[in-house]
Order: sequence, then structure tokens, then C-alpha cells
Amino acid sequence: MSVLTLLLAGPLQSWGASSRFVRRTTESAPTKSGVIGLLASAQGTDRNDDVGLARLAGLRFAVRIDQPGTRQRDFQTAHHAATGKAMPLTERFYLSDAVFVAAVEGDESLVTELRHALRAPVYLPYLGRRSCPPARPVDLAVHSGCGLQEALQREPWQAARWYQRMRRSDAQVDLVTLLETQDGTGDSLRDQPVSFSTAHRRHALRTYTSTTISVPNPHSLKAPATGPQQAPAHDPFSFLEAEDV
Repeated sequence: MSVLTLLLAGPLQSWGASSRFVRRTTESAPTKSGVIGLLASAQGTDRNDDVGLARLAGLRFAVRIDQPGTRQRDFQTAHHAATGKAMPLTERFYLSDAVFVAAVEGDESLVTELRHALRAPVYLPYLGRRSCPPARPVDLAVHSGCGLQEALQREPWQAARWYQRMRRSDAQVDLVTLLETQDGTGDSLRDQPVSFSTAHRRHALRTYTSTTISVPNPHSLKAPATGPQQAPAHDPFSFLEAEDV
């Protein structure tokens, strides 16, 4: 088994699991259906291809919250393009300045195939909604011979530099991580994709557990010195020395 790690970072993200009608909410972390949709679009999988979707939905999923961001509310109005009639007012919620590391675990051949697709996507990836493009390349690495938790433990902290500097007093940072469970225990979320078809879009319940992963802080003031530091040679009076004429 192999694990593909993904960097999900951008000005705005939105990961809905219970959005209905005119109120479109977002979860505090990427959903499995959203990430599987990103991978399916990179492959060019048709929305009505339930067999292709099932192949991806069988991957195990986890997400590490590197920078939680802030929740934003957007109030939208719209008019019908053909009739000009006013459409219902909607509320849409986003995560601003958030950074996540997601991971999917499966057969090595499928994981490798997905990484190649992310590097040359059929359809451009987006972070939950088409209006939310990623700010950095999505694919991070492929980790062989390990599970989700170990793969996320290997990945460096991906938060923005300014955010990392806010934690300079910490040599290690504890990052909340949501791991998919296989025994049905833990919290549940309806984000297991069954069909992406517009005619019968369906999702099932998925269970996960929350844990903590500690990673080094590259901007910590407590980072150990790499070796003895020697001050550079400097003579502040050298410029006063007179030259022989």
C-alpha cells in the first residue's frame, strides 16, 4: 500500500457536507467527497461514471489541519441568465487563509496514477468550489510502505511562514488530524461519495477519529544549533589606518 499526500492551500476553500438549498456551509477541514472529486476531475473521470468513482472512493482518507484559517460568510444575489428573474438569495461560507495536508491510501499503482494525473490534470483542481483555486501545487509526495498517520507524520509543517512565526516559542507543533476508521467507531460525516451524477448525487456516512500529530517548527527559537558558531572577523578601525604615500 502507498499514500499520496496533497497540499490544499489557497485564499479561499469551501468543503460542504450538509449544504442545502440557499445556505451553503463549509466544514472546518476538507471532506473526503471533495478531495475524491478533485482527484476524479484531475483524471478526467465522467460525473456519471459510478464505477470509476467507486475505485477512488475505496481509498482511505485522512487530513491534517496545518493552518485552520477563518470562516467567512458571503451573501450572494443572482439573476437568471435568460429571463432576468431574480434568483433566491444565498449564503455561502468559506475558509480563508487555511492550509491542509490531505492523504489517500491505496494500491501503489492507483496512487501513482493519481499523482501523474495531478501533475497533468484533465480538469483544473479546485478547493471544494470552482471559485477556489489552489495557491500552490496540490501533489506533495508518494509514501510507500506506510499508513496514513505515518505519512502525515513525515510531511513538514505546510502553514504559511507568517503563521509559523507566530509559534516561534514552540519547538514542536501539535496538529489536529482526522483519520478515517475502518471499524465504524468514532464520529461520522456524510461525505463518503457514492455518485456524483447530477441526477442522483448520493453520499454515505463515513466514520473518523481525531488525533494529534507533532511536527517540528522550522521557525522555532528553541531549534537546536547545528554546530559551533564563530563570529566573522571584523576590525572597526581598519578604515582609519593611513596608507603609505
